[in-house]
Amino acid sequence: MATMDASTAAFMKEYQERFEKKLRENEVALLEHWKSQLEKVESSRPDSIASLQLQIHKITEMMGNRIRVLKKG
Repeated sequence: MATMDASTAAFMKEYQERFEKKLRENEVALLEHWKSQLEKVESSRPDSIASLQLQIHKITEMMGNRIRVLKKG
């Protein structure tokens, strides 16, 4: 019976490590996506504050839409 407990503990530890690794990978992918969105705004050199605000507003709308989708699913 002790072997069963040890193998279960080993399985749980391995599973948790894989889960945490996948979570980190997803977080990196998420940050890379939004970083690239902001880099597009930065490289576009907006003509005025109004156009910069519009671009920032579009990004925040995209983020809001994504949050809503994730909360639904």
